[in-house]
Amino acid sequence: LIRSTLMCVYQAIAALVLSATIHSAVGEETDGPRPLGADEAVRGWMILSDSLEDGLRVIERAADYDINHLQISHEVIHDLKHVRNDRRREISNALTRAAHEAGITEVVLWDRAFYSWGHYPERFRVGPRNRLNLDDPEFWQWFQDDYREMLDLVPDIQGIVLTFIETRTRIERQHSETMTSNQEKIAAVVNAIAEVVIAERGLNLYARTFAYDDAEYENIVGAIELFEYPQIKLMMKETPHDFKLTHPNDRFAGAIPLPTIMEFDTGQEFNGQGLIANTWPQYILGRWNDFLSRDHIVGYVARTDRYGHTRVIDTPAEINLLALHRRLSDEDVDAEQITREFIAEHYGEAAYPFVAPAFANAFDIVAATLYTLGTNTADHSRMDYDPYPSSYARHVSGKWFDPPVVHVGHGVDRAFHYWTDVVDRLAPAWVKKAGVQHNEIPQVVANAWLTPRERMNEEYLRYVVQEKDYAVDLAKQSLASIAAGREVLAEDDYAQLKAYFERTLITARLHRATAAAYWGFRVWCRGGEHRSDWVTETTKQGLLAMRSIAEEIRAYPHPPAQGGQWNWLEDADAADRYWRWIVDEGWPEKIRGTPTAMGGQRFPVIADD
Repeated sequence: LIRSTLMCVYQAIAALVLSATIHSAVGEETDGPRPLGADEAVRGWMILSDSLEDGLRVIERAADYDINHLQISHEVIHDLKHVRNDRRREISNALTRAAHEAGITEVVLWDRAFYSWGHYPERFRVGPRNRLNLDDPEFWQWFQDDYREMLDLVPDIQGIVLTFIETRTRIERQHSETMTSNQEKIAAVVNAIAEVVIAERGLNLYARTFAYDDAEYENIVGAIELFEYPQIKLMMKETPHDFKLTHPNDRFAGAIPLPTIMEFDTGQEFNGQGLIANTWPQYILGRWNDFLSRDHIVGYVARTDRYGHTRVIDTPAEINLLALHRRLSDEDVDAEQITREFIAEHYGEAAYPFVAPAFANAFDIVAATLYTLGTNTADHSRMDYDPYPSSYARHVSGKWFDPPVVHVGHGVDRAFHYWTDVVDRLAPAWVKKAGVQHNEIPQVVANAWLTPRERMNEEYLRYVVQEKDYAVDLAKQSLASIAAGREVLAEDDYAQLKAYFERTLITARLHRATAAAYWGFRVWCRGGEHRSDWVTETTKQGLLAMRSIAEEIRAYPHPPAQGGQWNWLEDADAADRYWRWIVDEGWPEKIRGTPTAMGGQRFPVIADD
């Protein structure tokens, strides 16, 4: 407690000193490029895509949202070493110049604290496991010189965002006889980088945190206590791990006495990537209001795309950026007001009665389409119930709730235990049998909440179908609402909104059909009483609809722009794969080397038509 208290005092004093130093160096003007001070609110956007055209358009619109902080990441600079790649560096420098010309005060690049194994010279490796020797002073000299050389290639930036927990070469697994804890090793790496970034270059360093389980959060919090530079700021995701609609807010955000910015995924990595309806200011405000009520939260950064041409700027999903912006300056603003403002600005006030109801349905449509019974069942928005294992361990929202219980509406209207009810039924037996990612859910293993055999049954198939039907019905309502507003919408606006909600409806229909086919087939394969007339007919109709909708997707005249992580058209290929496995070839005997419960079985009950 004494150490923690002294650390808080030290951090507060050092933050004031740093702020004074920065302002002394650059003057009090706020219109030039410079690192943001510790007392300045961060209003940030993040560009992930390497599409320069899209990135420049995002920057062009930044002034509308009073953006003062831009992060360049992922496809451009995910590791700082990417500045040595000519193409990546040229894109980064072009975006940096454009941002400064647009009045954005601070541009920062992403980095991970350790890169892939081959980046580090052989002479720094020791022991039978060939680990990096963190006790070797020459390693640290080489490490910092390497960092200086990379920073020299991007002289116009104002800082670094450093992911220090999920690194290519895991810091905590490297050799040291003097550092006995994971926290000490992690802190040593961050401190070495901070010495160059903060002490030598006068730049900002944002330490980015997230974790796969509670044990990693112990490493994070313990490491932060050992940071030697209290000028370090934190960046935390809105959720504990990945951006799932059903995850709780990150409980650590604001609990650590360092200036903290919240990372929001308005690019919707797991939730449709802007290719289907992602218009939910009510959801954004729900999280943002909570964080703004906490100590140490000094701003936000919002992801503006998910690779390629998936930018949310100039699309309906831009409304989520408006929600973050408006709430930062007005604590009383609500979702209805934001929706009214956005629709009036982009589609005209007369469109509000038609567009607002369509937008309002988006959250529940996606939460009942890409999620099943309260947990995400899509692979980065792709339709993949099997063989993608993360849906049944790593990404389960139940990891972060105590007790792990969810109430599912969506026409189902009942509570479920995340593990004994939801995952134990939805997960294929091979995932549970092999213990895939079970090291990340020790509480589940300790409580024996999963059974290593097939447990899907008719009761849960009915729940799944009810939920997917709910999503389809809502999507139909949204599309009908847009159609009803055709006369008051400009031609281009109507075409955009119509295609947006058509894709949403087609996606919901495909998931409904495939869910019935996949989980229905699993129930049917159990034989005996499980092959009821309802299960058999539901599986059959799901298969037939799945194949028909796949062809509809391929023939759709207004597919979304491609180049993102989720190729919408490829969901049709996923449907074809399930057809082959269930009807034509038989289910695979093994998946990822593990025998499956339905191996070799086929579903013969398919009408000729």
